[in-house]
Amino acid sequence: MLALGGLPACAADAGSAARGAYLANAADCAACHTDSAHDGQPFAGGRALATRFGTFYSPNITPDAETGIGRWSDAQFLRALHDGVRPDGASYFPVFPYPSFTKMTDADALAIKAYLFSLPPVRQANRAHDVAFPLSWRFLQVGWKLLFFSAGRFQPATEHSAAYNRGAYLVTALAHCGECHTPRNWLGATEPDRFLAGNPDGPEGNKVPNITPDRKTGIGDWSEGDIVTLLETGQTRDFDFVGDGMAEVVKSTARLTEADRRAIAVYLQSVAALSTAERK
Repeated sequence: MLALGGLPACAADAGSAARGAYLANAADCAACHTDSAHDGQPFAGGRALATRFGTFYSPNITPDAETGIGRWSDAQFLRALHDGVRPDGASYFPVFPYPSFTKMTDADALAIKAYLFSLPPVRQANRAHDVAFPLSWRFLQVGWKLLFFSAGRFQPATEHSAAYNRGAYLVTALAHCGECHTPRNWLGATEPDRFLAGNPDGPEGNKVPNITPDRKTGIGDWSEGDIVTLLETGQTRDFDFVGDGMAEVVKSTARLTEADRRAIAVYLQSVAALSTAERK
């Protein structure tokens, strides 16, 4: 059997899965979908994420047909990432970062799916979220989307360089940096006019820093090399090392190419500088 371009289908699938492995790492899928604290199997879900709305547990995204995503079609996978909708038609809670993943290209999303389907299936039922009534009602997410969600793929800015656009895609879509580094309103939506300006109430209640180029409260004094070094090693320009959730993120960014780490730095130095204390 031949795939498009005359390559054997198995070779094309293997190539897509290998590319998907890199992309899944950039998206840090394993960190959220692995219950490392309890020696959980990779991608089998169960990791707890405490928020002010309750505790959410990540789902199994291994290719197990009964408890994972083994029966998902390409269209269902794309709809989950791009529209935040499960195969049964119910909406995901925005703790799943589909507001960022909606910007991901179809090709990248399907490469991630190819990688996930190349993994060993793990039979592990998903754990129900511990979210209080009435916030546990999924149908309320339809209204949340009408207020705060805009679906659509990433559009390159033609006036900027290729490095800027690659960095913009990584930060805003694939690596979804804004999901943690942007403050949220009382309904849990990120505040677009405060993009990357820091979040006083981040995951697990941790404070997440400002990564805009503001010189007083952000990373305005950081060089491109300082940002690249942090993404590779976790070391800040003050020779300290990041902790908490960012230490997990660095395990992912350390495996990116040097070009991708540098592209992220180029983009971060180009966004609007915002003070952490400033509110618009």
